[in-house]
Parts: sequence; structure tokens; C-alpha cells
Amino acid sequence: MNKKFNSLFVTMFGLGNIKMIPGTIGSLATIIILFILFHVFDISSGLILIVLILIFIYSFPAITSYIEENENKDPREIIIDEFIGQSIPIYLYEVSHGTEKTFNEAIIFYSICFILFRFFDIKKPFPVNFFDKNFKNSFGVIMDDVCAGLYVVLSLICFMVLSTYLI
Repeated sequence: MNKKFNSLFVTMFGLGNIKMIPGTIGSLATIIILFILFHVFDISSGLILIVLILIFIYSFPAITSYIEENENKDPREIIIDEFIGQSIPIYLYEVSHGTEKTFNEAIIFYSICFILFRFFDIKKPFPVNFFDKNFKNSFGVIMDDVCAGLYVVLSLICFMVLSTYLI
């Protein structure tokens, strides 16, 4: 039962088993899930944060369990790390603005986060590539996507700062 649940958990309930672009599908599913939670169900950011932290914490043993009998220590079907990494800029966007966000603003921002996250996750600039290459375990699987998510945040902050000087 635990192995079966871990398999479902790390593949985001089977989405990771889709043959083509599972990471991109996982990232897309993440922005859809978070959009629904924040903008359709209007769930409090505190409750969403608790759930995200629990997912983050449980991901380590779940991935460890999933890869323990696998030669490949970062199989393509594991996409819970995409969920974690993609959640970082989306969550921070949602809690950083005290104003009401329109549907269109949220769609644009979520789309930018999606594109930037996929870019950093695929290109793997330092330290994303450091975690990816040097840690062949659950820590490496998760932390490269956390770094990619933080790169998105850093990029958006740089853009906001620069835009204040240019406008």
C-alpha cells in the first residue's frame, strides 16, 4: 500500500507516466491546481502553505522509496518535484500582493511563471545543475526544482526593480 501510494504521489497520480514531456505536464497541472485553489475556491494562503510544506516534507521519503530499487535515481515519471518548484513563484506571487488580482492578471503571471520555470528547469543554470549532477537521491531530485523556482522569483524581482527605473 505505501509503495503504491508513494508511486501515485511522486507521479502526481499518474501524470508522470505520460510518455511525452511529463515535467511540463506536471508544471502545467500545478499552475492549474493552484489557480483553482487561489481563485476559484478562494482557499486561504495559510492553508495552502501548510499543504505545500507537507507535500515538500513527504516528497523526500516518497521519492526515496520510489527510486530505491531503480537504477535511474531521477526517473522522468517523478514529477512531484515540478509541483514543488513551480509552486514557489506562484505562491509567493499570491501572498506578495495585498491587492485583489483580476482573472487576466493572474493568468498572465501564472503563464510567465510556467514559462520561466520550464526554462530554468530544462537549462539548469548553476546551482540547479549542481543539485541535479551531485545528488543522486531524493534531495537532488527535489532541490534542483526548488532552485529553478527560486530563479523564477529572482528573475521577476529583477524585472520589477528594473521596470521601476525604466518607466
